[in-house]
Amino acid sequence: MCSTCNITQSKGSCHTVIEVLVLSVFWVGLQSSAPVTTCNKLKFYKTFNCFFYLYATRLECGPGGSQSRAVWCAHSEGWTTLHTNCDQAERPDNQQSCFRVCDWHKELYDWQLGAWNQCVPVMRSARVQRPTMCTQGEEGIQTREVGCVQKAKGEPAEDAICEYFEPKPRLEQACLIPCPQDCVVSEFSPWTPCSKTCGIGLQNRIRFVLAPPLFGGAACPNLTEFQTCQLGPCQGEESLYSLRVGPWGPCTVPLSRQTRQYIAVFIFIFYSLCSQETLPVTFQACVITKDCDVTEWSKWSACTKECYDPTSPKAVRTRTRKVTQFPVGGGIDCPELEEKEPCTPQSDVEIYPYILLVFEPVCRYSWKTTEWTECKVDLLLSQQDRRRGNHTGMCGGGTQTREVYCVQASTDTPSNLSPLRIKEALRPVDSKLCLGIPPNTTQLCHISCPVDCEVSSWSMWGPCTYENCQDQVAKKGFKVRKRTIINEPTGGTGNCPHLVEAIPCEDPNCYDWLVVKLEDCIPDNEEKCGPGTQIPQVQCVNSDGEYVDRQLCQDAILPMPFICEVPCPKDCALSPWSSWSLCSHTCSGKNTEGKQTRTRSILAYNAGEGGVPCPNISALQEVRRCNDHPCTVYHWQTGPWGQCIEDSFIPSTNTSVGRTRGDDVSCSVGMQTRKVICVRVNVGQVPPKKCPESVRPDTVRPCLLPCKRDCIVTPYSDWSPCPSTCQTGGNTKKKQYRKRLIIQLPANGGQDCPEVLTQERDCETPSVCEGYRWKTHKWRRCQLVPWSVREGSPGNQELCGLGLQVRAVSCRKQDGGQADIEACLKFASSMPSLTQPCQVPCQEDCQLSSWSKFSSCTADCVGVRTRKRMLVGRSRKHDQCKNNQLYPLSETQYCPCNKYNAQPVGNWSDCILSEGGRMEGQLGMKVQGDIKECGQGYRYQAMVCYDQDNRIVETSRCNSHGYIEEACIIPCPSDCKLSEWSNWSRCSKSCGSGVKVRSKWLREKPYNGGRPCPKLDHVNQVYEVVPCLSDCGQYVWVAEPWSVWKVSNVDLNDNCGEGVQTRNVKCMLNTIDGPSEQVEDYLCDPEEMPLGARKSHLPCPEDCVLSDWGAWSPCPLNSTRERSAYPLRQPGEKKECPPTKETEPCKLNRNCFHYTYNITEWSTCQLSDKAVCGNGIKTRMLDCVRSDGKSVDLIFCKEVRCVLLKWQMNASCVVECPVNCQLSDWSPWSDCSHTCGLAGKLWRRRTVIQAPQGDGRPCPSQMEQWKPCLVKPCYRWRYSAWSECKSEGARCGEGLRFRNVSCFVSDGSGRQDGSVVDDELCGDLEPSVEGNTQIVLQEPCTVPCPGECYLTDWTVWSSCQLSCINGVDLSFGSVQVRSRAVVAQDPENLLQCPEQELEARPCTDGECFDYKWKSGPWRGSSRHVWCERSDGLNVTGGCLTTAKPKADRSCNPPCTKPQSLCTEVGVCGCEDGYTEVMTSDGLLDQCTVIPVLEIPTAGDNKADVKTIRAFNPTQPAASSPGRAGRTWFLQPFGPDGKMKTWVYGVAAGAFVLLVFIISMTYLWCNKQQPQLQEKQQQYEAQLSKPPSSQQHPELQHSLPHPASPFETLIT
Repeated sequence: MCSTCNITQSKGSCHTVIEVLVLSVFWVGLQSSAPVTTCNKLKFYKTFNCFFYLYATRLECGPGGSQSRAVWCAHSEGWTTLHTNCDQAERPDNQQSCFRVCDWHKELYDWQLGAWNQCVPVMRSARVQRPTMCTQGEEGIQTREVGCVQKAKGEPAEDAICEYFEPKPRLEQACLIPCPQDCVVSEFSPWTPCSKTCGIGLQNRIRFVLAPPLFGGAACPNLTEFQTCQLGPCQGEESLYSLRVGPWGPCTVPLSRQTRQYIAVFIFIFYSLCSQETLPVTFQACVITKDCDVTEWSKWSACTKECYDPTSPKAVRTRTRKVTQFPVGGGIDCPELEEKEPCTPQSDVEIYPYILLVFEPVCRYSWKTTEWTECKVDLLLSQQDRRRGNHTGMCGGGTQTREVYCVQASTDTPSNLSPLRIKEALRPVDSKLCLGIPPNTTQLCHISCPVDCEVSSWSMWGPCTYENCQDQVAKKGFKVRKRTIINEPTGGTGNCPHLVEAIPCEDPNCYDWLVVKLEDCIPDNEEKCGPGTQIPQVQCVNSDGEYVDRQLCQDAILPMPFICEVPCPKDCALSPWSSWSLCSHTCSGKNTEGKQTRTRSILAYNAGEGGVPCPNISALQEVRRCNDHPCTVYHWQTGPWGQCIEDSFIPSTNTSVGRTRGDDVSCSVGMQTRKVICVRVNVGQVPPKKCPESVRPDTVRPCLLPCKRDCIVTPYSDWSPCPSTCQTGGNTKKKQYRKRLIIQLPANGGQDCPEVLTQERDCETPSVCEGYRWKTHKWRRCQLVPWSVREGSPGNQELCGLGLQVRAVSCRKQDGGQADIEACLKFASSMPSLTQPCQVPCQEDCQLSSWSKFSSCTADCVGVRTRKRMLVGRSRKHDQCKNNQLYPLSETQYCPCNKYNAQPVGNWSDCILSEGGRMEGQLGMKVQGDIKECGQGYRYQAMVCYDQDNRIVETSRCNSHGYIEEACIIPCPSDCKLSEWSNWSRCSKSCGSGVKVRSKWLREKPYNGGRPCPKLDHVNQVYEVVPCLSDCGQYVWVAEPWSVWKVSNVDLNDNCGEGVQTRNVKCMLNTIDGPSEQVEDYLCDPEEMPLGARKSHLPCPEDCVLSDWGAWSPCPLNSTRERSAYPLRQPGEKKECPPTKETEPCKLNRNCFHYTYNITEWSTCQLSDKAVCGNGIKTRMLDCVRSDGKSVDLIFCKEVRCVLLKWQMNASCVVECPVNCQLSDWSPWSDCSHTCGLAGKLWRRRTVIQAPQGDGRPCPSQMEQWKPCLVKPCYRWRYSAWSECKSEGARCGEGLRFRNVSCFVSDGSGRQDGSVVDDELCGDLEPSVEGNTQIVLQEPCTVPCPGECYLTDWTVWSSCQLSCINGVDLSFGSVQVRSRAVVAQDPENLLQCPEQELEARPCTDGECFDYKWKSGPWRGSSRHVWCERSDGLNVTGGCLTTAKPKADRSCNPPCTKPQSLCTEVGVCGCEDGYTEVMTSDGLLDQCTVIPVLEIPTAGDNKADVKTIRAFNPTQPAASSPGRAGRTWFLQPFGPDGKMKTWVYGVAAGAFVLLVFIISMTYLWCNKQQPQLQEKQQQYEAQLSKPPSSQQHPELQHSLPHPASPFETLIT
């Protein structure tokens, strides 16, 4: 990169040498021009229905391309130079082959991740020191290899290919190197006995390893300690030689005989030096070792599946091989005889030009659903008590459910089927095969609430008119009244009450004259007063009161002019007649008659003579008949519409037309009929002629016929699987099930659903395994080693000794039939032994027969049973064989006492409801529906049966079915219950908009997970408030006519002057016919109440009489209003009428008002009375408000033409529906968690399908249940302890040791080792011990010769231990260890001892142990210190050596001064009563006696002694000889000659106390100084006063004697 200067000594000049760098730039990808045709590329395509692989020849992807880059020669300073200046041999390549990556390569290449290497410490900086004590471990780093490979062959590829799709995984990561853990060993065992009975021997004590050294910890110490011992001197010469036997040699064939028996040669040297009478056998029969031999593999079987299914277990294929040679004599066991491998289903191959397509069939599964059920509305909170309320007709928001099931998609389904028919063609499969989230099984729905018909009030009875004015032939007529429909009901107007009522009448008329107005009264003969006439103004109207052409009334009688009278000045003046009152009855009968009245009053009396007198009181009222028609009211009554039936009169061409309305599909037009009858009110049905035919309702109407809908069900699912493995023993048959689902319910007369939806059947027989068993044949004769081989060898005899015998073994079925050996190898237990050792008895040996069976017992626990054997052959003649002590011929034992007792074990199970025969397996996901979730169930407790030896046995021995069953109750959830709604309160305002309220109160709180209550107030009520609008004209004041004047002046003759009139005013309910009935006065507006009395002037004769004032004219703002009257009687001569007009100014909110509209807030969402939730309506009211704030009738706002915007008075709203929690069915019971023992449990679970919403019932907390399994004894094979090692025929050397395998029973809890039982009880178990099927009952061993050094047996595996810090697992796994220690017998052979051994292995379920130092009490200057593990075991290792407490406190140098001793802190001190005198370097110089101060104690006259030492202040006085009581020693100097701490404390306290005293004295003096000055001033002022005290001598005694400041201070 730079120029360098080389200094040359010869020339002394500097030359610049050009260093040329070869620079290269990045590679540029180029596509090779030559086509690549040899490599087949793989691309993965995905279609809708299946997957297929594409093999094709592609030119733009894969290898074969090339990359190029520019290469140039550059100077070290950066400038470019000629290529020749650079070394051509070092020139980099400018072109290389490359691999072009395409998207479809993603399926072919992937990253291959190697295992992480060992964690290596991070390199530390020289400045950072390693911590002296490890606490959490050391940070490290570990690496791994990552490479891109081709998936199919595993061959490495370029990393760039894989990096194209995803980044390269990291190559290193941080790790933790745990702290070193030292080896931990146990305490030493006691010393063994001396190895020799005389002379110098050795004693050993050993310990074993508890935890191996890990992570660089200290190695294990010696596990053995030795010490010499000598019980006494040897009397004679010590034997230095022992006969030792070596191991058996290999099994070989003797040259003289070719048999299957082989001879092992025993080698020994100088056996004549050993003092042993008999020599061991050097030959024995044996079996040549042969390994297992098998045939070649068979061909692969077909794939177990026809299509690829990623969710189910993969398809496999198998191949097998057979055994041609069994292992003999400890040869290598047979390998696996069956092999399986995953496979892909058979593919379809299609060849296109240049493209090879391989289609792999793929199993596709998808979710399907049934139809939604009908919408179901949850009961109202007030209706959940079944004793209350009607449950029918519920409406509003609700829920509906459906079933979800899994099907296998098929490409063969015809595309022209409807969706339901497609579902019908699909078979349900196991739900586990469908992936993804299943569709919802619950959804909200809405049932439209029925709308009741609302009608208006009846109109007034019309005139008597013809039924048909076009046909007036019949003289019969009707009076008709009508009402209209205000709110259209659900289902049409047919559900409304009758709208027309008619009354027969005579003389009907269709048109009549109506008097509109009467003109003014005109006196006759053109007089000014007197009798006259009024001309009526008339208009022609029809029966409905509508104006019609006057020509239509030509047949009607025209009203005649009315007679009237204009009073003269001296005549009586009367008011005009009032309007006719309402008719008193709506009809007339025998006892009732309708009447109307009208009245008038006297306004002025006549002048006596010459004037027309006033009429009497009766003449002031007129009565006329009204509603004189009879009370016989008729109307047409209709019945409900009948069922829609096919109309045969409609042409068939119209029946095929399908119409759709909403969700209902109609297929044709039909006909509906109903019954129509004529009804007389309060009587019943009458002939139809009584009712007017013109208003008769229809009896027939067309209708739409809905289509028939058949039930649709799926095909049956596949049968549930039978047990995949055959059941050994027992004849219980398993059942299998299949089901089908209803996906569409029938309707409108369609085909019904089948009754059977579930089928079951027994699994195909045989359900019991076709068992296989080994059959053993007789043992052959015992074979000895040929005498030609044994001859001349020591310890052998010609015709007797240890031999070998063989037998044949074959495979049989359970029925005894022949079977292949492979079947027994696969299904039967391990193969029986083919050979066994045997003994050919010698002539002097005693031969006995086998033991007979025990005799039978007559009863349990009573008597004895015996078994016998006998001597056979020549043994019967030998006397030594008749020794019953050595060779007993009979055995006697007590009969077994079989007593069993049962007792409960474990906890009670959950309360479980009865199953109800639920089908096994789950093909669909059902919703909760009406599944019983509460009520009476049963809980179970397991029973365990024990025999008399407290061994667990089958529960059937105790005559128990294995459980205690007890009834239990699962409380049903009780929802919140409220009362019914109260009646609506009266509207808060009698005029305008107000509110009305209704309420519910709490009847019962929810419990046991019931549906919660809505929000209640403090008195447990819930309210509903809605706006209301009261008609301002609903209640009106009605005033009766004024009474006769009561004149109050003195002169009563003229009947004129000041007077009073009264009248009654009542509040009446206003109806369409006028005020009808009197109500309470508070319902009417008090401001509008008319006057009940008035004072006025009664006109005298000849005075002008005016009518009552008319209404005030409208009052414009800032103007006046007026009212007027007209003269009823003209005044006499020289008299005038008062003003006929009256005005007053208009004042706002007094007699002039503004009117504006006011709109209320929206009400709460209002539902139908039978709705719980769902769609509702919210309303608001429009109000007319006067300017003074008073609500008035809306007519006032309309009259002043207020701007009325298009406000929306009603709006739709939604009340959230409460959705109850819905759960799935309980799953089937699981397998027992333990195959045997007391702790086994069966579990079943359920899941939440629909979470609760709103105020819905919450989900229960119990989502799983358990019950105990049937208690079964846990049987297992277990080894006995090894016997002692015995070397046959010699004192030491190679030998054998033996052990037995026995059947043990336990309860599986692990708290007991178990008890031995008969081996028959373990007969069903595979012969294995602790999972190892190789049963080893003998093994070679070595008997050490006297003086030899040897290793002990392996210890048992230690407990599993984790690597922990402060109880936290470091996730390095757990380990357990075993060890072998060295045992020595002779001090001379210690150097020849083998090394101790240690083995460690990983394990599971480890635990953390802590190690802490423990110490005992001091005994003198030492104490015992040891390390203790957290489980209480004393160990060596594990505890930190740096934290080890001191075990020795000896003083150095030792304490040699008189009366000195070594203290706890390891320095020299003095005994009691002596004080230390220290040297300048802190060492004890001498101990001197200290003075003693006697202080009497509370309980003794003698004194305690206080010195400076303070040794054991609680020691009794007896510890100090010659002193009574208790003694304390106070010593200001410590043993080291330094001042003690408490001396400094006392000095500091004394100083603080002194400062405090001085400070308080100073402050108190400063406080007294002002008081002294004040008293001094008072004293001086007293002295300056005149001597008035002479006059008051008592004051002299009250004055204080003056004192000087000094005296006061002293005081």
